[in-house]
Amino acid sequence: MNDILAYIGCGCFLAVAFMTDVRTRKIPNRLNLAFVLTGLIYQGAVHGLDGLLFAAKGCAIGFVVLFVLYLLGAVGAGDVKLFAGIGAWTGTLFAAQTLLYSILFAGVIGLGILIWRRESMRRIKRIFSSFVGVFMFRSFAPIASDRANHLTFPFMWAVLPGALAGYFYMY
Repeated sequence: MNDILAYIGCGCFLAVAFMTDVRTRKIPNRLNLAFVLTGLIYQGAVHGLDGLLFAAKGCAIGFVVLFVLYLLGAVGAGDVKLFAGIGAWTGTLFAAQTLLYSILFAGVIGLGILIWRRESMRRIKRIFSSFVGVFMFRSFAPIASDRANHLTFPFMWAVLPGALAGYFYMY
């Protein structure tokens, strides 16, 4: 359902989430709950039962895919709920495109941070030694033990440009 108002509503929530994530490194549950509920209500009110099913499917897909990334330690819990909201407002296709572009932007941002801090070679050595440990000991413990040294930044730095790229790709 290509509905410009749905993308505008989604964009408003993403802008607020961006500001809060950059400031506090968290996306509040109240914001995410409002994001999901208003997406479901909007789609249901404008498009009826088909819209409600469209929103529910988008919400579920956005949540499940990000939940897997959350279990791997790649994103925070707020990001999981945020993508449920993206899916509720705009459906599965846009949520998937936003995720794809967000991951690409996150890679570029992470690489930029590593180059800026001049840490790239040290981190590459650490990653290589973790993988060697996995193969030698046949355990994922070396990777899990190195989690404290992971490079982190607010994922919204990548989600907002990812959503814009996804939108411009669709239109």
